[in-house]
Amino acid sequence: MFERFSNRAEAGRRLAERLARYASTEDLLVLALPRGGVPVGFEVARALKAPLDVFIVRKLGVPGHEELAMGAIASGGDVILNEEIVTALDISGEAIERVRAAESAEVGRRERLYHGNVPNAELGGRTVILVDDGLATGATMKAAVTAVRRSRPRAVVVAVPVCAHPTCTALRGVADDVVCVETPEPFHAVGIWYRDFTQTTDDEVRQLLVVSRPPPSGAPSASKARSHERRGRLGRTAHALFEQPADHARKVANPCRLRHDCIDATFRSERRTAP
Repeated sequence: MFERFSNRAEAGRRLAERLARYASTEDLLVLALPRGGVPVGFEVARALKAPLDVFIVRKLGVPGHEELAMGAIASGGDVILNEEIVTALDISGEAIERVRAAESAEVGRRERLYHGNVPNAELGGRTVILVDDGLATGATMKAAVTAVRRSRPRAVVVAVPVCAHPTCTALRGVADDVVCVETPEPFHAVGIWYRDFTQTTDDEVRQLLVVSRPPPSGAPSASKARSHERRGRLGRTAHALFEQPADHARKVANPCRLRHDCIDATFRSERRTAP
């Protein structure tokens, strides 16, 4: 039995090691399934130097037994049903529609919350890596693969730190590549394979997406902005020194030397305080 992951970030770093062969892939995109898949996907995207976005998939739970998936709904409204479950439990079309409508509203809420005015990433012609924090039945991931396929990507890769062995095997039939770091048996549940499986919040998802996005075109980087600010402070200091009244200069034996020392001291101060 493998040692459990410390948390999702550590799981993401280990997953990224297994995905290293994709680092040089042209038009690579990491799509994380919120919320738990986003901290994992963030580490993968950072290691592969690829853009990160989210792909929202919601489970359609059986009425009265919501933990049991009868299907899933993905970004864009794509619905995937588990016909075997629907038939076995004789779930009516009206019941399915009620659940679909509720989960569709939640998909829309999360789209607005996570993306705001930022458009969804283009998927056509790209190699897309779908990431989650773990898979038990794989119903939501299967729905994600099916929905992403409709945008005609070059390839779809499923990548997770931990997965039930039968699910990992089954996903190979729908994805171009499947990377499962660990497939323990018996599996039981995703959460038991993490020492810290604290629920990821909406705010954490938004923060990770903001950090992963490149700055707007024409915007200076943070380091350049800090450098510009330091030069501005130095210039203001020098200007103030050279604008001293004439009688002040006469009181100093060597006013030029004073100005030089003050400017040099300012440089030293800036170097000490620079982040």
